[in-house]
Amino acid sequence: MLSPPTPTFFHGGRESHTIASSFEESLLLSHSHFPYFMLLALEAGGPLRSLLLLFASPIVRSLEFLGHGTLALRLMIFVSMVGLNVADIKAVARATLPRFYYENLGERTYRAFSACGGKRYVVASTPSIMVEPFLREYLGVDLVVATGIRTFRGYCLGLVDSRGVVDGESGLEALRLATDGEMVEVGLGGSGGGAREHQPFMLLCRERYVVPSEDKGPPLQRDHRPKPLIFHDGRLVALPTPSDAMAVFLWAPVGLLLAVVRLLVGRILPYNMGLMAAALTGMNIRARFRGTCHHTCEARGTMYVCAHRTLMDPVIVSATLQRRVTAVTYSLSRVSEALSPILTVRLTRDRLLDGERMKHTLARGQDLVVCPEGTTCREPYLLRFSPLFAEVAGDVVPVAIDARGSMFYGTTVRGHKGLDSIFFLMNPWPSYTVEFLDRLVDVGGRVERGEVPSCEVANRVQGEIGRALGFAGMNLTRRDKYRVLAGNDGCAS
Repeated sequence: MLSPPTPTFFHGGRESHTIASSFEESLLLSHSHFPYFMLLALEAGGPLRSLLLLFASPIVRSLEFLGHGTLALRLMIFVSMVGLNVADIKAVARATLPRFYYENLGERTYRAFSACGGKRYVVASTPSIMVEPFLREYLGVDLVVATGIRTFRGYCLGLVDSRGVVDGESGLEALRLATDGEMVEVGLGGSGGGAREHQPFMLLCRERYVVPSEDKGPPLQRDHRPKPLIFHDGRLVALPTPSDAMAVFLWAPVGLLLAVVRLLVGRILPYNMGLMAAALTGMNIRARFRGTCHHTCEARGTMYVCAHRTLMDPVIVSATLQRRVTAVTYSLSRVSEALSPILTVRLTRDRLLDGERMKHTLARGQDLVVCPEGTTCREPYLLRFSPLFAEVAGDVVPVAIDARGSMFYGTTVRGHKGLDSIFFLMNPWPSYTVEFLDRLVDVGGRVERGEVPSCEVANRVQGEIGRALGFAGMNLTRRDKYRVLAGNDGCAS
């Protein structure tokens, strides 16, 4: 017999209790599979495959309505996965899906799940290759019992393995094998469709709790997450439900035309007209000046030290200052370099050579924009600042900068970097907020005289920018980001 819903769950004294939970029916607020297969199809297979899945969505919905959820799941697996490289699927599961799973996690059910400190089991009908990285890495799950996928020589066949879709009785048998038939202390199961039909695995649990949809609570808050999600990849901002995915595809050609117009505005019009013209296209740029941004020494340029959100950061700084600046770049693609309306200085990651190039640029009286994080971060965190800027600069102006898009991200690790600025400008209402903080005078001179270490200056500037933006400072670097998202150190990018 099943116990009452999770609000009656007592959290205390469960440090040694084991727990088994359904992933889609219990932990997630919405148990729809479609958006995650759409993300997989788009990021690993491309726009044509994701469009095919979108065309198949009415069939999927009809099958689910008629009670053939397993058949609908098999169809989505086939359309989104057949022929894909297994490594690409794993990359999307590691870099893109965790963010969306986190945002769809119910706070009340997760609190019940995390209260049990013993072994944690999760039963999922979603293929294990998609859900296991998130469950193990972020929720601390010991064993994931999920649908297996057939592969051949490193490619997915789009078919489930001999065990079939892990649902109903197959979920019970899979969990029994995983636990060697031992009873689990606590079971969390969904109420959709009736527990006897969809949650048989709970027969292996001593305490059984039903999780009605209305009792899952609000989404798990960021500061309640067991592990912060600092890095993620993928182009889409919103979870692509069928209606949202349709909106993205319908908007894409319009957005591409709008991006071209915005690029031309930045390239052709003078600064005093560019901001107004950009606003007419729906782009919102807000600037605030806390200190002075004018030169204190005409013979030497000023260094603007920015948080790094997109490749557009130096261009936006130039537009808000109403004067030309030079941007420091590391791995800027040739396409982005050609599209840039401002000058760029390509660095090599050779510390001595890069320092000399930056000193030479400043000595010619050119203002320099540098992003010491060395890479972008989408979440409200600042990566570690390289102290090189403090060793070569004269005056330093910290710049707190943030960018928002409602449809597309303007950064990528696995995708085509040359299209980053295009994707950001394709957003219906892209926005930038820029705040110029108080100038730090003669930073490089003080460092050279030994009055202050360069790393202390870098940490101070990171702290000031973080406080202005409300972001947390981290000790992570570009290398950490690429190891998480791409499995390499990013040197080849």
